[in-house]
Amino acid sequence: MDDLDLSADLTPPLRRRLRAARRVVAFTGAGVSQESGLATFRGGREALWQRARPEELATPEAFVRQPRQVWQWYADRHRTAAAAAPNPAHHALVRFAGLFPSFLLVTQNVDGLHQRAGSRDVLELHGTLRAARCHACGRRMEMHEALRRSPDEPPACACGGLFRPAVVWFGEALPAAVLERAMAAAARADLLLAVGTSASVFPAAGLIELAHRGGAAVIEVNPRPTAFSALADLRITAPAGVGLPALEEEVRRCRRAPS
Repeated sequence: MDDLDLSADLTPPLRRRLRAARRVVAFTGAGVSQESGLATFRGGREALWQRARPEELATPEAFVRQPRQVWQWYADRHRTAAAAAPNPAHHALVRFAGLFPSFLLVTQNVDGLHQRAGSRDVLELHGTLRAARCHACGRRMEMHEALRRSPDEPPACACGGLFRPAVVWFGEALPAAVLERAMAAAARADLLLAVGTSASVFPAAGLIELAHRGGAAVIEVNPRPTAFSALADLRITAPAGVGLPALEEEVRRCRRAPS
């Protein structure tokens, strides 16, 4: 896709809001990492849940029932994520952070690519593939260390439990402190960027509506419409790796322009 020109899409009122914005939240989903070669969960033949049933691999009950199979599936996902490289969308978000006094990145992704690109203040709503934790006592270790110890089945903890990936499975609550901080930031935001998310998984997707109700400008970057597209002040119908760099350039121009 050629470089995207958004100069005609940002209306004067939206430019003024972008110029004045101080508190910004970026809310990202699997579409951000798709251009790094990582499959999304929904939305196509290669989507992860088109190839595997969530109840067979991504629930606490599945881990108790077949820990070896679940461990191996997540071990493969970890290796795939570790071999992937951040793409222009990840790098654009790093630059975004430098444009505003307050910038918080809230992600549904578990691959760690935001941090590897250089993003610092990242809330991982759905946990991380980069760590393992004991299913019994909660003790944590780096996933690469857990896989070094036991690549084919979950390693045992000193307490007698088994280590599992430190992700949030279906049927589990999001980490309370992380969700509370994300919700508080969205409610106070002047601008919310919704990027590469289907906005179909709750309570995470509720951050978009929360920001909108609080008066934030909402900009959505997604090739396809979502359930919250009607709330967006601007929809950028493009992949994240194209839409975000173009948006960052326009926002930078807005911020430099005289008031």
